[in-house]
Order: sequence, then structure tokens, then C-alpha cells
Amino acid sequence: MIAGFRARTTRFLAILALAGGIALQAPSVASAAELPLNKVKLPPGFSIEVWAHVENARQMALGRNDEKGGTLFVGSREAGKVLAVRFGPGFKPQGVTTIGSRLKMPSGVAYRDGRLYVGAVNRILRYDDIDNRLDDPPQPVVVTDKLPSETHHGWKFIAFGPDGKLYVPVGAPCNICEPEKDVYASLLRMNADGSDLQVFAHGIRNTVGFDWQPQTGALWFTENGRDMLGDDVPPDELNRASRAGQHFGYPYCHGGDIADPQFGDKRRCDAFEPPARKLGPHVAALGMRFYTGRMFPAEYRNQIFIAEHGSWNRAQKIGYRISLVRVQGDKAVAYETFASGWLDGQSVWGRPSDVLVLPDGSLLVADDYADVIYRISYRG
Repeated sequence: MIAGFRARTTRFLAILALAGGIALQAPSVASAAELPLNKVKLPPGFSIEVWAHVENARQMALGRNDEKGGTLFVGSREAGKVLAVRFGPGFKPQGVTTIGSRLKMPSGVAYRDGRLYVGAVNRILRYDDIDNRLDDPPQPVVVTDKLPSETHHGWKFIAFGPDGKLYVPVGAPCNICEPEKDVYASLLRMNADGSDLQVFAHGIRNTVGFDWQPQTGALWFTENGRDMLGDDVPPDELNRASRAGQHFGYPYCHGGDIADPQFGDKRRCDAFEPPARKLGPHVAALGMRFYTGRMFPAEYRNQIFIAEHGSWNRAQKIGYRISLVRVQGDKAVAYETFASGWLDGQSVWGRPSDVLVLPDGSLLVADDYADVIYRISYRG
């Protein structure tokens, strides 16, 4: 372990089946100064700082904000909490408040019309008038409790689409299997009140990040590939859904052209939607967003940033970085590293779990291993 970390209780989690592997958990850091941010490599003109300390920070969602300040909501999966980071003018953080606790893996958060939505495995919860109730959070309203209760790939990344519907994934309840019900290995959508629940896309082993392309409205999403086929097979994927009803191959085909050894003889790979881009094998691609800000140079606008949480089942670790996928129209034309250094040799001191563009154009990066949120800025 890199020097400078405080040896608080090490929280090893016996989650061998969750997300296809063991979820590593780090000791908390004593202070921001002890994180070796000098090891993070960025393109020229960019800088990184610790923005806030948030326990096990997973998905982020921006609440109401203006020139006076606002709120960032954060899901904290292992802590069972939903947290709010208040910030003032210039996006200066002012403190962290607990909105909900003792929840079941509340990884996913979404904000709409003054309401905070939380994905807690089999339930979607809603906290009404949340901007005015940060110091006295209301009891959550159950939007739906009809989702599967399995915790294997059961935590959620949730978001509202341009159609006003809430999109909610349900991962495969296994590493590799042929689920009997359509609800598994899928991406669902529903009205904001939980009605009209339907499957939007099939054949998705586990997506923990998606966003809509600003120019076209198409949905792009990351997908974690299956385990136990070796260090380099299969790749994680970046997929593009242009319409409802598409199938992306799981469990029959991986990466667009790798027939599964157990189920691949049932359906051919050419029957499914191929990936928009193959990502690194087992990099654990999680949160992703299109860059819609104007702080970064023009070549980054409307391109995709991906938080790669990092491999758990390779002889040599990979991932632990922020990747950039360059997009032209409906094509992903390049895949490159934007920020790296959380993997120091084969030692890990941070694991990016989500990214979010602030209104000023800077990029927030959640790190559920170091219990912080970073802010990446560009000054030229």
C-alpha cells in the first residue's frame, strides 16, 4: 500500500459474485494532502484536485444550482447511504450531509424537478423537495419495488433520458447464465412515477454507466464483460442503442465476435448489435458521460469520458483510469487514456467509479476506493 494512507480498518468485502468479482475497498485517507495526486497523468493544461471527501463515492447527480451554489448528490453503495455535497459560489464544497442511510446498495442517484431518485437494488426511492430538505430529509417515497432482489449485479446506475423516462438496469444474476426472465440482463425504463415499466434493451450483462449523445439523442452505455475466460477475453464494451428492442449479445456472444463456450452454439454473434467500441478486457468500465462543457478545449466537446474502475481478475491489473472515447456521428473512432496513475505499477491507490460535468465545464471524478471526489480543470 502506498505510503501516506492511514491504516484504518481494512474493509475486505466477501462479494465474490458481485459485479463478477471481488470489490476491493481501501483504508480511508487521513487528509487530501496524503493522496499522491502528483502521480495522476493528464494532458498538458489540465490539473486535478481533491474536491470533497465522500465515503465510497459511486454515482453522482447534480441537484439545483445557480451562481450562489448548489448540491451534488452521491450514492454510497457499501455504506448504504445517499449523501449530499453542498457547494457555494465557484463550486467550492461546504460540507457533506446524509440524506438516507441503511439502504440496500444505493449506488445510483438521479435528480429531476426537485426530487432525488435512488436505486436500491429492488426498489427505486424518491426524496421529494430535496433541495429545501437537506437538513431534514423527508421519508422516501417508493416509486417501485418490483425489481429483482438479487444483489449479484443488482446495484444500479440510474438516469433520466431525453424522453423524460427513468432508465434502470437489471444485471445478470450470475457471471454467465441464460436468465429465464427478460427483466434480467437488460436496461429498463419507466415513467417518473414508476408506471409503464418496460424493457428497453436486452442482452446486457451489467451496465453501470450510460448517457445520451447530445446531437442525436442515442443512448450509449458501458458494459462489463463476463469473467473466467482468461486475462484478455472478453473486452468490456461501449455500446450504442439507437432504438428500443435491440439485443447486445449476452450470454451468447461477447465483444461482438466471441461466441460464449457454454451458450454460443444457441445463437450466432451476427444476430446481435456489435459494440460501438471494444474497451480493455476486464477494465470494469463504470460511469460515463458526454462532455458538454466549454472549459476543456474544443476537441473534447461531445466526446465520452469513462471511469474505468479497474480489473480484479487479471494477472496484471489494468484500468484504474479515466478513458476518452472519441465519437464522430454514430461511430466511436478512437479509445485513449485521458487520466491515469491510480494504478502505480501493480499497487492501487484509487478507483474511478463515475464522472460528471459541472456547469463551469470542469469534470468531477468519483473514487470509491480513496473515498473522495476529484475535480479536473483546464487552464491552458
